[in-house]
Amino acid sequence: MATYNGERFLKEQLDSILSQLGGDDELVISDDHSTDGIAHILASYEDKRIKVLPSRRFGAPTGNFEYALKHCSNDLIFLADQDDVWYPGKIDAMSDALQHADLAVCDCRLTDHDLRTIFPSFFAFNGSRPGLIKNLLRSSYMGCCMAFRREVLTKALPFPDSIPLHDQWIGLVAERYFRITFVPEILLDHRRHRDNYSSTGGRSRNSLGKKVGMRLQLAKKLLFR
Repeated sequence: MATYNGERFLKEQLDSILSQLGGDDELVISDDHSTDGIAHILASYEDKRIKVLPSRRFGAPTGNFEYALKHCSNDLIFLADQDDVWYPGKIDAMSDALQHADLAVCDCRLTDHDLRTIFPSFFAFNGSRPGLIKNLLRSSYMGCCMAFRREVLTKALPFPDSIPLHDQWIGLVAERYFRITFVPEILLDHRRHRDNYSSTGGRSRNSLGKKVGMRLQLAKKLLFR
């Protein structure tokens, strides 16, 4: 989990994750030098499964997630946002999917800050499906819905300089080199609010030229990985 000034929803998300973890699991948290009450919330949990890394300043989620991922110890790795809510059984369902794949991505419900439905299915809204070219042009790989084996992480790290989104990069690496599966079940609520970094479920803030340039850079980085 990467955090940044997300105290408003953090406890609800932590509780939804911790209730599903086993004794040998870990929740690795990297914070981007938050100035709100995140540190106090994390300190209130006396749970040895929570592994809070020393806070650093990243300025964007990609570096923050890369730092967290480099400190993950186990073979199955899940990405988590700070403001979502995982449904009971999410970890079990994704772990089952990874018995026959190297990366799994599940569906989710897009909601507002009060968990009111914006789109009932991200897969349906986004036209999510496998395919390297499809996901280079319009990514199906939203990090909060993803889980993967360590082999995928080893291939994806280190993240190339200037990639726009860490989750799309990991998904594209898996598309090229590994087995992927799409889990149709809706397994979490993904909050959309004014403080989100990305525009998932909304209009991109980037110009057409910038979007084309980013995809060309991604394709080049993937070609030489």
